[in-house]
Amino acid sequence: MTQPTPDTSLLDSLLARPEGGSFEVKRLKGGELSRCLQSLSAFANTLGGLLVLGLEDPKKATGPDRIYGVEENPEALDELRRQLQTLLTPRIQPPWAPEPVFHTIPCVLRTGSPGTLVCIQVYPSETLHSLVTGGTFVRFDRSNRQLNAGEIHERMLRLGQASVVDQPVEVPFELLDTHWWKDYRDARGLTRPLEEALRSVGLAKKVGEAWKPTRLAVLLFAEFPSDLLGEKCAIRIFHYQGEQVIHTGSTTNLLRPPRTVTGPLVHQIREGLRGVEEELASGVQVSPLGFEIVQRYPRRAIQESITNAVLHRDYRIPGDIQIRLFSDRIEVESPGGLPYRLQVTNLGKVGSRPRNPSLVNQVREFPSPPNQDAGEGIPMMRDLMRKADLYPPIFVPLSVAEKDSLLVTLRNEVRASNWDQVAALLDSHSTITNTQVRELLGTEDTLRVSKLLRGWVEIGLLEVANPEGAKQNRRYRKPGTAAEVDLFSTMGGNEGGQND
Repeated sequence: MTQPTPDTSLLDSLLARPEGGSFEVKRLKGGELSRCLQSLSAFANTLGGLLVLGLEDPKKATGPDRIYGVEENPEALDELRRQLQTLLTPRIQPPWAPEPVFHTIPCVLRTGSPGTLVCIQVYPSETLHSLVTGGTFVRFDRSNRQLNAGEIHERMLRLGQASVVDQPVEVPFELLDTHWWKDYRDARGLTRPLEEALRSVGLAKKVGEAWKPTRLAVLLFAEFPSDLLGEKCAIRIFHYQGEQVIHTGSTTNLLRPPRTVTGPLVHQIREGLRGVEEELASGVQVSPLGFEIVQRYPRRAIQESITNAVLHRDYRIPGDIQIRLFSDRIEVESPGGLPYRLQVTNLGKVGSRPRNPSLVNQVREFPSPPNQDAGEGIPMMRDLMRKADLYPPIFVPLSVAEKDSLLVTLRNEVRASNWDQVAALLDSHSTITNTQVRELLGTEDTLRVSKLLRGWVEIGLLEVANPEGAKQNRRYRKPGTAAEVDLFSTMGGNEGGQND
């Protein structure tokens, strides 16, 4: 059988690439199998990565002298494959999702003979993987670090695999005997005393010999949950004059003092919506041309953005949900990034993946619940904004001082009909150029299209994919669609019948 021609450019890229947080090389010598498994699980637990088998450490050799190939120890490669197969008895649990992809790369060995490198591509996982007999690892620069029990729990919370709302807290049961509890109790047909009823529905847990309510029970039923928990878990509503926050000495351009909405979570959702509606009705603003600005937001879209903020925020992070009203938009910012490694590009497309499943399930049991828990929320928001001829909601993860948050923006701005065509094009193209948009819209007016693209960048619908490039070569993409360059995007061959 003819040996495939080596791809010299790909080999040069692999040889030139330094080891780091997402790249490592191994010769597959004896005793390296466990270290390979550590690195693969560490990549999955962090940001993904590439493990190249058959290459020597760059500190021990240079250039082509590093190419030993997997032929040096084919039995070790076979064993590694076996231990990674989820249908057998894998060394890594839980099973991979998605599974690692094996790529074969024809090469010329350091001896001058034809050979093969194998690259194992690992994608970031939605959960945390552990070696069955060897611990849980994450990737730090050029090495793997084993996590202790506390760090594992923290990672699980960040990923959304566990939630602090399910933890027991030191709050007396009698402080939860409120009319919100009675509404919930009657809706569910619960007849036992409060403490027993909370045990039966998982809202109380045993600590030693005593039962304690969970944080979720306090959030759902207590009259003042923030005070009882000693945590910020309310909603704050800020209404500003104009389109920006302006500080002048010790004052700002607030139309009136901020509102604070406290109480049980269902109450917060309802009162938060009512507060926003009152602000929009009473805080009429005028455009620079002297015309009254008409607020066009669909009521249900506002309700859904507030509901999502309350149900899916990260209750580990101290901080209130902030709703900011401007003349041209509403911003809803909630503590915590996206769980399960969700991306803004697949929100509403992968079904319901709540950070706090028990919270979502329990709120659904109240009379006239604000959520249906059918994964319909974000698609519905987009549809409602489209029917109102407004731009779709914009989701932007933020991180300030190591505190993650999610910013949702509803714009009070009529969408240009051109946007629908460009958005559809971006569903099948990772980036677009001025030229492509002109071809799509059937125009030769470069300046007009440039103005459209700049406007969409300014309001957050697009971002520049190559800001370092010349203006005439600018490419644009939807926020959150950036991805690392795939070394194997043009490869035709791989192993095991898997797709690249």
